[in-house]
Amino acid sequence: MQRLVMAVWVGAVAVCTGIGAELPVVSEVEAQPLAAQIKRLVAALEYLGHPLEPAERAALLDAMRRDDVRAMQTILDRHCLAGVRIRRDGRLDYVAGSVAAELVEQGWRLFLVKVLNEAARQGVELVASSPQAMPIHVPSSGRPDPKVISLGEVKERFLDLEMYQKQPLVAALSGLEVEYRILHVYARDAGRRPAQLRFGLREVAAASGPGQRPLGRVIAESPPGTILFTIQPATVVRLRVRDHDGTPTTAALVIRDQQGRVYPAPGKRLAPDFFFHAQIYRHDGETVLLPPGTYTFVCRRGPEYLVSERQVTIPQTSEVELAFELRRWVYPARRGWYSGDHHVHAAGCAHYESPTEGVTPEDMMRHILGEDLNVGCVLSWGPCWYHQKRYFEGKPHRLSLPNYIMRYDVEVSGFPSSHCGHLCLLRLKEDDYPGTRVIEDWPSWDLPILRWAKAQGAVVGFAHSGWGLQPLEGNPEPTELPNYLLPRMNGIGANEYLVDLAHDAVDFISAVDTPAVLELNIWYHTLQCGFRAKISGETDFPCIFGERVGIGRSYVCLDGKPLQFDDWAEGIKKGRSYVSDGKSHLLDFRIDGVGVGQGEVHLDKPGGVEVRASVAALLEPQPTPETERIRKSSLYQKPYWDLERARIGTTRRVPLEVVVNGAPVARQEILADGSEQEVRCQVPIEKSSWVCLRIFPSSHTNPIFVLVGRQPVRASRRSAEWCLRAIDQCWKEKAPLIRPRERSEAELAYEEARRRYRQILAECTAP
Repeated sequence: MQRLVMAVWVGAVAVCTGIGAELPVVSEVEAQPLAAQIKRLVAALEYLGHPLEPAERAALLDAMRRDDVRAMQTILDRHCLAGVRIRRDGRLDYVAGSVAAELVEQGWRLFLVKVLNEAARQGVELVASSPQAMPIHVPSSGRPDPKVISLGEVKERFLDLEMYQKQPLVAALSGLEVEYRILHVYARDAGRRPAQLRFGLREVAAASGPGQRPLGRVIAESPPGTILFTIQPATVVRLRVRDHDGTPTTAALVIRDQQGRVYPAPGKRLAPDFFFHAQIYRHDGETVLLPPGTYTFVCRRGPEYLVSERQVTIPQTSEVELAFELRRWVYPARRGWYSGDHHVHAAGCAHYESPTEGVTPEDMMRHILGEDLNVGCVLSWGPCWYHQKRYFEGKPHRLSLPNYIMRYDVEVSGFPSSHCGHLCLLRLKEDDYPGTRVIEDWPSWDLPILRWAKAQGAVVGFAHSGWGLQPLEGNPEPTELPNYLLPRMNGIGANEYLVDLAHDAVDFISAVDTPAVLELNIWYHTLQCGFRAKISGETDFPCIFGERVGIGRSYVCLDGKPLQFDDWAEGIKKGRSYVSDGKSHLLDFRIDGVGVGQGEVHLDKPGGVEVRASVAALLEPQPTPETERIRKSSLYQKPYWDLERARIGTTRRVPLEVVVNGAPVARQEILADGSEQEVRCQVPIEKSSWVCLRIFPSSHTNPIFVLVGRQPVRASRRSAEWCLRAIDQCWKEKAPLIRPRERSEAELAYEEARRRYRQILAECTAP
């Protein structure tokens, strides 16, 4: 064991490189309150799974019975990593402890900290910090700390520190001359590593809600002390991950110890493991390091798989092996429907940045595989443009597999046109706009970019469509579809969509990552006018949703052909697809035998049509507290699309609706037990119409157009009027932000769009 020298005061800095001298023993302290605090400490140690040795515990109890305050301290001081002296003038000193500074790789160790409270300070918490500890914490909301960090910082910061402040301890210091606190220390890497440690006093903030207590202000800090940690290697856990058919695959694993702490510690992770995730992704045969102990493993692979949970005890040995066999509840790809997320990022928002590099294709491919996402579109955008664009090849990445394709393309975000709405440009051959060298050279409005992209065969649409479409007045959170509240047009969603659609420059509008009513409302209005833009599912990982890729998905039918990116993108363009959160599925939607995205249905005169589909959905038999929270929350709170919102009461049933021209005309309850159920119904068609299926807000098909007497769809004068008013509002918001030299061309394009909507309005006969 490495021997430590005695703590030496050099100016105001304590330095220790091994076992220090014994901590000061305080004689002038009342025995009874000290014993009461120690009883709580002993109970906390037992609760945390780190009880004192029986002989030591017996000696401590004997000292407490004898009111021997020196003996109490002598026993506990042997477990102290450090001490902190609170001087009478309020300043803090760091005091070296005597315990061996030994940690375990990828694990937590518990130490005591002795508080020498000469100032009798009370009502404050003791906190610990270190420049080697990553200051990243995921709050109860699940959203990561927005602090942007570099990969280099992560490598240097190998520790995590956590003061235990919960029952049976009391969070605030008591004011007693001496007391003890519990410090958890985590280490990421094995070997001998020095770290600085300092302590502070933080005001105790009042509770602001159930289970919430904001952090107070740090009012004093000690100088740092340097500790040389010896970090023992952990057990290698080799993971055997097999798919439903027995083939090796990749899965997502969430590993927690008995205190609920996640392993590997999120704040210390290096890519491909992301610090803003609870899960890690591992291929069959790969490993994770765990210190000996008992853990709960939760294994999943995207929403089409069942979630498994098991408790495992890891022994103290060099290597163990664990096997996981995955099971599906639904398999759309076997029927030719391939999932994809057209909007994910490898840098920006929650990702590692330094400041703009992000992570590699190898990292992103692992996440695509781990979520069983057949197609993942990794989009380079403003914050990572100059680094990430080097991965663009105008074709699927070389890491792609036969049924899992990754392709790098572009999101026009952080560019001069971003105020008009962010754009997803898929299937590009070239990713630099003609004549540009830097982002600032690109156009300051959307239509020129969309035309350029479509000219090279790209499939294009608007990202996170709902942003900026909140009502300008009236109900701020409408639930009606469609509704006629004028949108603000002041955001980065599908704002200029109405204009660009009138110029036939838009293929799709995105859904799932913003409130469903906002996304669907503008889309419904344009369908009412006879436009045929499609809907596509996205996550905007890790910006709007950082939990995982594929939260929003499109399922594209390739009609028996093998998966190819160009065909999949063409399926988005043609609408041979449905959008889903992955928890419900609307397969093989047909009207009179014509499948979605395969063409039109023609009727000589008004009459009935047959709607058919194969539908599957999966809910837990009974709501849980978390799913009840989702179900009862506003449609304007995340997750915006989730099958739990469709649950009928506390049953396991959800409503399937047939939508004709924006209105549900037929409804059938579906048992969400994971089984595929064939549905069919007759629907009356009075005039040329668009028809969809939906389980709101979980899944939605693209429309099938039913034309009566070969007349175009002109379903609603009010929708055409709404579009005209929205274009005027959009010009009011966007015109000042368009470059003066481009503004006259944009004004002509807006006026041409108005002309087209006026023509549609004149052709509408129904209100």
